[in-house]
Amino acid sequence: MEFSEMSHAFIAARFYVRLIEAFSDRGKRAFIHATQYYAEQRGRRMAQRAIRDGHELTFDVYQQYGEWVSTSESIEGECSNLTEVVSYSPDCTLHISRCPWHAQFKAMGLTEAGIEYCKHLDNSICRGFNPYLVYDVTQTLHTSDRCVQILRGANFSEGSRYEKKREYLRPFQYHCAHSYWSYSEVSAAIFGAEGEEINALVLKDFREEYGADMADGIAQHKHTNFNVCG
Repeated sequence: MEFSEMSHAFIAARFYVRLIEAFSDRGKRAFIHATQYYAEQRGRRMAQRAIRDGHELTFDVYQQYGEWVSTSESIEGECSNLTEVVSYSPDCTLHISRCPWHAQFKAMGLTEAGIEYCKHLDNSICRGFNPYLVYDVTQTLHTSDRCVQILRGANFSEGSRYEKKREYLRPFQYHCAHSYWSYSEVSAAIFGAEGEEINALVLKDFREEYGADMADGIAQHKHTNFNVCG
């Protein structure tokens, strides 16, 4: 078993469960806040690299500076992202008919966790990248037959394709560790010792699902600064 989109979704899903069990509505609000916090950090790393490379923080640059591509596990499992561009200008509208995060939340029976995660993730990544860009997620696969994402005022040329810069991709061990430690940071900040207990339980959940080696791969990033691109 390897780190992938599915193990990444598992971490968020278990934080949702643990936070809701312990704190009910406060736990849900903490989960949403942690999702936004995590996503904005990703967006800021993208922005830092783009600025370093001499680019303006526009939507076309945003498309090139994402940090992940589909893993072999999601491709072979036939749950990797399938995205159709249905308009390019003035808004770029994306229809996503298949997504490994959706598949994992569904497999865990945690649709509610998926709804909150997907509702707040991509717009928060974009906000971290450039808060003046407007990125709307109007529906998700958890409640509809497609996820709809709209990049307002993108004004892409018809048929535009943007390849992600390979040198800035990060392995899913990094992404899973980032997810775990950002949710942990928020959980502990809000709920103190009780939040620390939740963090330990989520890591225990992960260890039981994916094994000691992968759990240790997350733990070793405890002191990684995920706010900066490195």
